Amino acid sequence: MSEQQQADIQVLGKDIILKMLPKRVQNSHKGTYGHVLNIAGSSQYQGAAFLSSLSSLKVGAGYCMLASCSDVINTVASNTPDITFLDLGQSSYGTIPKDAIKFISAIANYDVVSIGCGLNQIGGVDDFTINFLKKNKSSYTPIIIDADAINIMAKEKMYSMPLNSIITPHPMELSRLMGVDISEIQQNRAKWAWEASKEYDSIVLLKGHETVIAVPSGKIFINHTGNSALSKAGSGDVLTGMIAGFCAQGISLEEAACCAVYIHGITSEIASKSMTEYCVLASDLIKYIPLAMKAIFNQS
Repeated sequence: MSEQQQADIQVLGKDIILKMLPKRVQNSHKGTYGHVLNIAGSSQYQGAAFLSSLSSLKVGAGYCMLASCSDVINTVASNTPDITFLDLGQSSYGTIPKDAIKFISAIANYDVVSIGCGLNQIGGVDDFTINFLKKNKSSYTPIIIDADAINIMAKEKMYSMPLNSIITPHPMELSRLMGVDISEIQQNRAKWAWEASKEYDSIVLLKGHETVIAVPSGKIFINHTGNSALSKAGSGDVLTGMIAGFCAQGISLEEAACCAVYIHGITSEIASKSMTEYCVLASDLIKYIPLAMKAIFNQS
């Protein structure tokens, strides 16, 4: 029997998600639902910071602090009043500078941290990212590692992850991390997601058609929601924000990843009914999160 056959494989469905979703209470305030720190963006990829920050609030987080370079903060601030900001300065390349870690206080002050959306890999941001992950290796604060942060990890051959972390690669990023041809990964996605989770001692969310969430212990979740509307720039940034937003509300990273992936897929299905799969933008996904949530709760 192969290792994959020994794993506990579950297909995500509404019943599972309803049990995992964080609960809302009437006697509450913004602190009840958590504080997200989103380290994201560069001058070249400003939308990634906006999408990942706003989506964390849209799924219920109490508030989101976007830590980014000056250009990004100016752009995002002019487009939404809902996000708070931590200006990390800016390199000459329009990225977070390598010494910006001095501006970030203990991440224990936050309920969850996401890092990587639109960071880029130039101008010292690679040094900043590696230093941040190493500095917080022993932190119990959940950390979501996405996009350019994953590529920086692969380039720097960093194998030791923070204690409570999830990495969210697409197949090419997982190929870089594992040194395995992308075609081999695509032929057995569950196997390689689990192999990576054991290698990095971290939850691994392998994006793509039938997204796989693998836990080092052997739990594997497979998602069947979603369609080709998700095959567009920014879709992954929305997903990262959704994971952060759910996790901020007090559920585990594993549960948050399952809820986010399932509902992210539902948003694309509902949006496509009125817009077609051709026309849905990543920003549209955020607009359709309320309808996806209502569908989960069977509300008209």
